[in-house]
Amino acid sequence: MHKTLRKRFFNPCSDNRKSKIQNRKWVGLSVAGFVLVVAGVAAQAQQPKNVSRIGYLSSQDSARESGSEAIRKSLRELGYIEGQNIAIEYRFTEGKPERAPELAAELVRLKVDVIFANSAVVALAAKNATRTIPIVFNSQAEPVASGLVDSLARPGGNVTGFTGMAAVLAGKRLELLNEIVPKLSRVAIMWELKNPGSEESWKESQLPARQLGLQVHSIEAGSAEDFESAFSKASKSGSGALAVTLSRLFSSHQKQIVSLAAKRRIPTIYTRRDFVENGGLMSYGADQDESIKRIAMMIDKIFKGAKPTDLPVEQPTKFEFIINLKAAKQIALTIPPNVLARADKIIR
Repeated sequence: MHKTLRKRFFNPCSDNRKSKIQNRKWVGLSVAGFVLVVAGVAAQAQQPKNVSRIGYLSSQDSARESGSEAIRKSLRELGYIEGQNIAIEYRFTEGKPERAPELAAELVRLKVDVIFANSAVVALAAKNATRTIPIVFNSQAEPVASGLVDSLARPGGNVTGFTGMAAVLAGKRLELLNEIVPKLSRVAIMWELKNPGSEESWKESQLPARQLGLQVHSIEAGSAEDFESAFSKASKSGSGALAVTLSRLFSSHQKQIVSLAAKRRIPTIYTRRDFVENGGLMSYGADQDESIKRIAMMIDKIFKGAKPTDLPVEQPTKFEFIINLKAAKQIALTIPPNVLARADKIIR
């Protein structure tokens, strides 16, 4: 018994020592495991996120351009947030369409995933710069006639987008002028020289004008310096109203055009609501919010693998008629109640 006890208690700390050693091993393993987990999380955090790149090519002046915020908003609604999962490279011609090819080439060199072009002019420049990067346009010009796509249903190539049908709606705008201006017989059409979409609207105005019994007078403008003389010509021609076609030039100088229309006291209709929000009399055209939302959806489809050639060019399904009663009062014009009843929005 004595030997047994002595043998058993010869090193009374041996069991505790073994336990401590085992605990140290477990602690060591736990610390090592924790370090590996932390290292893995850190490495994952350092890995670049999957960021899609958009080239934003605008024919407008960056100081006056508002479409970029609209497209960002529509993309956010689809889950794309600038600085997180998308990056946008902005390029503006600053009112100089001749810069479009150079800016389009820059976006191609940056290897963006898709180019958004806000007019036919810059969309054509982008198309000439690349045959591989998808291009989505928002154009008022007829896209087939302007050479952007082969057809609306089958665009072909790397280009698709949305057409606002500004020229097709030219007749509707003349019809509205005919309703609000008593005994109207002559209308001036203001269009931008060397702008295919604007010139197309001038041409599209002539047939409906004849059907309405109206004579149309062509007023051309190539720069903002031509506006004064253009309105002077409209007055001298005996025109009782004016229709302003959609163009990059006119959109960039809305307040100047609206001011001249008020000064000449000539009832004027525009293609976009922002002219009316800036003091113009009235506008009729495609709903601007709808076009941007549908363009964002097309960009989303391309990010997810769709090809532009498989995405038909879309056309508006919503139209908006806006009237500014302040502008009407300024030129002593009374808008008939039946016309007011058809307005989508009235600015009082």
